[in-house]
Amino acid sequence: MNKLQNLNIRLETPGDHRAVDEMTREAFWKFWEPDQTICCEHYLLHLLRDVPTLVPELNLVAELDGKLAGHIIYTKSKIVGDDGSEYETLTFGPLTVQPALQGIGLGQELMRHSFAEAKRLGYRAVLIFGHPSYYPRAGFRPAEEFGIMTSDGHNRDAFMAYPLYDGALDGVSGRYYIDPVYEAATNDKALEYDKRFPYKEPFFTTPMDMLFDKLGPDARKALESTECQSLQMMTAFSEREISSLPGIDSQAIGIIRSVLRAHGVRW
Repeated sequence: MNKLQNLNIRLETPGDHRAVDEMTREAFWKFWEPDQTICCEHYLLHLLRDVPTLVPELNLVAELDGKLAGHIIYTKSKIVGDDGSEYETLTFGPLTVQPALQGIGLGQELMRHSFAEAKRLGYRAVLIFGHPSYYPRAGFRPAEEFGIMTSDGHNRDAFMAYPLYDGALDGVSGRYYIDPVYEAATNDKALEYDKRFPYKEPFFTTPMDMLFDKLGPDARKALESTECQSLQMMTAFSEREISSLPGIDSQAIGIIRSVLRAHGVRW
């Protein structure tokens, strides 16, 4: 049986804002940074609705059996070439799925639907910073393959691109820039915004010592080079990236997988 047969995707309306914010808060309550005391995604979503780069036609909610199930929101971004040429692109996020509905393909369907609409609107590509194991399932590829770097000139597997049509990124290279609003959702501001919602028990990240204590010195030194401060931050790196570090062998990878799984961290 198709669990998504009664899925409806439509534009978000002002009447949806509170429910979407609450859903986003629940879905992203587990964060990465040890110095965070609140998730920031629901506050970021609140900010995104008012930025000039918002693409209203791609601010979408998903309803399953008539109930709110997911949400995706897009803003305009750009690639700036070495010669100063600019190429308009898109980024999305947060992409939210009700926690109880995660794992049934709803997030993938939101992407498929919005990609088709973005292509119809004339956009060339979507670039994101996301989980390096999840998003390739939707067709994302490392941005580095297209000659695209982050704004500070770096690349990681978590930085990915999705051309919306064949050849969309041919001849396009340079550095990628998103709206500064993504840096505006600070912990303090998110804490203040969160006062609008019912109290929820704080989440605490799991320290890397839980992993370091089980690894040999070479593997530990290799992981220290990533500057991850919690097990949750490990999800920003793909297994390929970690495996390529000097000092990481198959035994270390097995230990990492086991420890992350034991602490409920999906790698």
